[in-house]
Formats: sequence, C-alpha cells, structure tokens
Amino acid sequence: MSTETTPAAAQEAAAGVSRIALGVEYKGSNYRGFQLQGSSTPSIQGCLEEALQKVNAGVPVHISCAGRTDAMVHACNQVVHFDTEVQRPMRSWVRGANHYLPKDISVTWAQAVPLEFHSRFSALARRYRYVIYSDEVRPAHLAQEVTWTYQRLDIEKMREAARCFVGTHNFNALRASECQAKSPVRTIHHLELFEFGKLIVIDVRANAFLHHMVRNLAGLLMMIGAGERPVEWARAVLESCDRKKGGVTAAPYGLYLVQVEYPEQFQLPERYLGPHFLSGLPDFLREEKEHICANTN
Repeated sequence: MSTETTPAAAQEAAAGVSRIALGVEYKGSNYRGFQLQGSSTPSIQGCLEEALQKVNAGVPVHISCAGRTDAMVHACNQVVHFDTEVQRPMRSWVRGANHYLPKDISVTWAQAVPLEFHSRFSALARRYRYVIYSDEVRPAHLAQEVTWTYQRLDIEKMREAARCFVGTHNFNALRASECQAKSPVRTIHHLELFEFGKLIVIDVRANAFLHHMVRNLAGLLMMIGAGERPVEWARAVLESCDRKKGGVTAAPYGLYLVQVEYPEQFQLPERYLGPHFLSGLPDFLREEKEHICANTN
C-alpha cells in the first residue's frame, strides 16, 4: 500500500486540490461493466464513486479509469483517479473505500499524483490475461472467472497463429461493431500463451485495445486450437480487416485487466500480476525486460 506523495503532488495539495490515483481489483461477474450506466444498473464506477463520496466528507467524487472493462470482465490492477479538496492519509482512502465497497471490489493502493496525471491518457500500455479452462467437465469452482471449453485445445497451433498479431496492424477484424475508437490501428507488443494445469492463459500487452479486441482474439485462437480452422486462417482474418470473417467472440468470464503501465515519473506502485490463482506464475515479460537491460548495461 503506497503512502508516498510526490513533490508536485504536495504543491498541488497545498493549493487546495489533490489528485489521487487508486489501484482497484474487482470480480466483474455481477456488473454491467466499469462505466456508470445509471443508478439502477450495477457498475464498478458507480460503486467506487458511492464509496469514495462517503470517505470524501460527503462531497461527490467523479473518477476516470485506465480502461473501461465490459460486463462480467474482471480486473486485477485497474487504475483510476479523482480530484479532492479533502486531505487524508493515503491509507485512509484505501481502508475507507474498502469499508463501504461490496466484497467483490477492492482498492489495493492509493497515491497522490500531480494534476497532469490521467489514468487513461497517461498510460503507456495495458496488459490483459484471458484464462481458458479446457476439460470435458464444466468447472463448479471459478465458473464465472474462467472461460470453459470441453474441447481439447492444441496450444502449439494457437501460439503459431498468435505470432501474426504482434506488431502494429489494422485490427478492424477483431473490433466490435459498436467500437467508438477513431482508428483501428493498435500495436501489440507482447502476445504469449502458456499452460498451467488445465488452464491455458493468453497474455497480451498493447499500447491500447479496441472494444472486444481481446475476446475476439481469444475466440479466434480457440477455434484454431480446437482444429476448427487452420493456423493460416489467423493471418487471413487480420488482413481482411473484416469483423464478419473473424469468428466468434469469446465469453467475458476469463478476461482480466492485469496491468497498466505509466511513465516512471509518476512512481505508481506495482503489484503482482493476477488473477490470484495465477499469482505464483513467473512474469515472463518482466524477466525478458530485465534480461535485455542486463545485456545492454
């Protein structure tokens, strides 16, 4: 839990306004997504703002987030921010918010940041994990926290197919029809698949994602892994720029926002990669970065 205040943030606090960044994790199964959609529709944003208002001396709070996750999608390291004139220790924001939040939403850290920080626009990259449970029998445990398939998936074929998506491309074929992004061009920096028991995990990091982009990617790779399409189909779909040729959209249950990266100047806390049941796995991307740094120094 962070209790640090940067010099810039301290100056702004002295002027009467503080910007606070929070780390948030949640199980999205009971919510219609992150974004506020009206008082009668359950959302992560609505619950957070209601809880924070009580900690903020009753003054309404408006939060912005790094990525607006869809209905029933989870997060391990969502980042939000809000402005306040109330001065409290960082630990009080964490404990106070968690006191009022439902049990499936938790604030993990709080840190004062300068006013130029923005949880969405300051982000350099976002990282998701999509967790698939491959077994003949549907799971009773984690039923809404993994995506189940009765089919046996060939992970080597899935890995081979995934390679064509790394780099900067027009991802219109993996974009939901209701996506509001101005451009379909995104850069995938990292896309790996690994096995953990009966689980197959798709680990993808990009500068930003289109609506349903990860779920559409997961659906495509699952079809290839099940032998319903050849490996070459992945590149054909990508180059078509046509969503209608891209196969099914995978279920939301197995999708987790696990990391948001920011410039080092903001010095935000780092937590282990989730979800919790995968926290014992090594972070292959971090190890790769450390290896590159070691070889360049």
